[in-house]
Amino acid sequence: MRTLSEIAASVESGDSARVKELTRKALSQGQLPDKILDDGLVQGMSAVGEKFKNNEVFIPEVLIASRAMNVGLEILRPLFSPDRDHLRGRIILATIKGDLHDIGKKIVGMMLEGAGYEVVDLGVDVSRSHIVRAVKANRPSILGLSALLTTTMSYMRDVVAAIEQAGLRGRVRIVIGGSPVTRSYADEIGADGYAPDAASALEMVKVLLAKK
Repeated sequence: MRTLSEIAASVESGDSARVKELTRKALSQGQLPDKILDDGLVQGMSAVGEKFKNNEVFIPEVLIASRAMNVGLEILRPLFSPDRDHLRGRIILATIKGDLHDIGKKIVGMMLEGAGYEVVDLGVDVSRSHIVRAVKANRPSILGLSALLTTTMSYMRDVVAAIEQAGLRGRVRIVIGGSPVTRSYADEIGADGYAPDAASALEMVKVLLAKK
């Protein structure tokens, strides 16, 4: 439907006012919230993610598109059925203890929210005990861990071990990322996935949740 493609294009261009107008228009036309989310908002943010991956757009453009997408999502959110405590899945993100970098993590969070996932961002310098408590309290499908320093990424192993010791490993898939992180390191510490960038993180989440 033309209105949905217009929503996608407006998200991609970061036109928040137009996204709000078109989302309300689509609802008035009888479009289901799920369809507006999938074929409008998510479609637009996915296009931005692909451009970001290919270095065709940069962080400012991603931020603007994410803001536009969220305008539409806030209109749709009350319309989803009450028994859905989140849209597609809940994801916890954290920069591990000793590391204060979070630009990459924030971009990942925006991309995930743009794709309809609920994101719980624990911030930076997060201890394994805090992460374990958050997993228990929020029951996420995915735990994403980030590190930018080689001196701190070893703490990821401690987090994975703490999740296992708490008996939570069967509940949550763990994805790691950050400049020094590699796929082989993810395999070594028992993580379920590795993502070198935000677009890859989104694809990894989709793959892991499809397996569940």
